[in-house]
Amino acid sequence: MATKVLIVEDDLLNRMFYEAVLRQRGYDLLLVDDGARVMEAVEQFAPDLITMDIHLPNVSGRKLIRQIARNPATAHIPILAITAFAGKRDEADIRMAGARAYLAKPLSIEALLREVDGLLEGAA
Repeated sequence: MATKVLIVEDDLLNRMFYEAVLRQRGYDLLLVDDGARVMEAVEQFAPDLITMDIHLPNVSGRKLIRQIARNPATAHIPILAITAFAGKRDEADIRMAGARAYLAKPLSIEALLREVDGLLEGAA
């Protein structure tokens, strides 16, 4: 069974980039573009990893990270925050919310794969 990755990103070009890179790696993907649909997607898709944009419509990525990280049913799912909020304080706040890794946009294919693969290896 393929490893499942939930991609949460509202920007179409970013979503397409993440999808192309991760699909080539063989991951089973679900793409969500609205914060209001994330928790339902987590429950139904049961991802092995979540990539989470921080600035989303309707519900912020920070709030969703906190929700997922504090719920005993989902706390085991590693979250990779991918955001344009690139200050040291932003990274610290996002990690404190529960993200296990953080990448600032724009990002490279190598950085994305390094973080995704590393988080999945650590979760196994």
